[in-house]
Amino acid sequence: MADYRTLKAEPLTNAIRAIVKAGGSSDHEAELVATNLVEANLRGHDSHGVGMIPRYVQSVTNGGLAVNQHVKIVLDTGPLLTLDGLTGYGQVIGHEAMELAAERAKSNGVCLVGLSNSHHIGRIGHWAEQCIDHGLVSIHFVNVISRPIVAPWGGSDARHGTNPFCVGIPRRGKDPIVLDFATSRIAQGKTRVAHNKGVELEPGTIIDNEGKPTVNPRYTVIPPYGAILPFGEHKGSGLALVCEILGGALSGGQVVKGPSDGKYNVINGMLSIVIDPGKLGTGENLAREVESFVAWHTGSPPGPGVDKVLIAGDPERETKKKRLAEGIPVDPTTWREILEAGKKFGLDQAAIEKIAG
Repeated sequence: MADYRTLKAEPLTNAIRAIVKAGGSSDHEAELVATNLVEANLRGHDSHGVGMIPRYVQSVTNGGLAVNQHVKIVLDTGPLLTLDGLTGYGQVIGHEAMELAAERAKSNGVCLVGLSNSHHIGRIGHWAEQCIDHGLVSIHFVNVISRPIVAPWGGSDARHGTNPFCVGIPRRGKDPIVLDFATSRIAQGKTRVAHNKGVELEPGTIIDNEGKPTVNPRYTVIPPYGAILPFGEHKGSGLALVCEILGGALSGGQVVKGPSDGKYNVINGMLSIVIDPGKLGTGENLAREVESFVAWHTGSPPGPGVDKVLIAGDPERETKKKRLAEGIPVDPTTWREILEAGKKFGLDQAAIEKIAG
């Protein structure tokens, strides 16, 4: 870790906010983008953190990411919402979409929301946590329109994105359950992080441009491209298929139909089901039964090399506590890319370094 920058969350947020604002975003938009990205780093998901800024800057400059956009309501029947993200910053579009969905769910008991055409929507657990803050259960299916990066089970080249799946369940007075994972073996951003660090991936994670197993992350970052494998073999691949269709097509958006157009844009579609347990009449039952099962689940004697049995969301919370205290590690390649991205928006390196501390 000797070559790493270790940055405290607040000054790092300030630096990212300054870069986004320099690209033409309002104060509010810059704040949402910066806090969202740094929160991903705090929770250990560096793949969805500040390392995305160079890609965002590239997308703004090539016209694939539109600044200062707000979610457009295409259809609103109360429990059904169809929304268009207008290729705006996903951190803004996602926030506005979930606020609308939470409002409808609290009024009607449930809201089914189809969101299309949002620029990179980031860590999906963030949106589940937003619903949890409203006391709501949520389920999310997401697709990715960008360069295909994941091979279908049994295939030898990339045919779709990492297509995340997420569920958030609130608990009274206790940390919530947040299940959030890519349907690929690892997130695409994690291969970028590994490439920047100069480290190998675990065997069985990716294939090269000839469809052969490899541990070199360059095959998902620079040409010639290979592909990430699906998690869980045919099961993960099947879930990715469902996320593509529900998140991409049923939401009102698009599905992957072929190779990338060569641009650095990342467009997400997301189908979300947001439920008010109280309106369903099962709120008390949910609260009681969740605690019963969590106690039973985590009560299993830890296996070899395991300290304790966790629930979904625990590792992220533990990482956040540690990184708030010790700082967020940023590898030198990622930091250099962030500085170069800021320069494209007119900020010199010294200015960003000063803000970041």
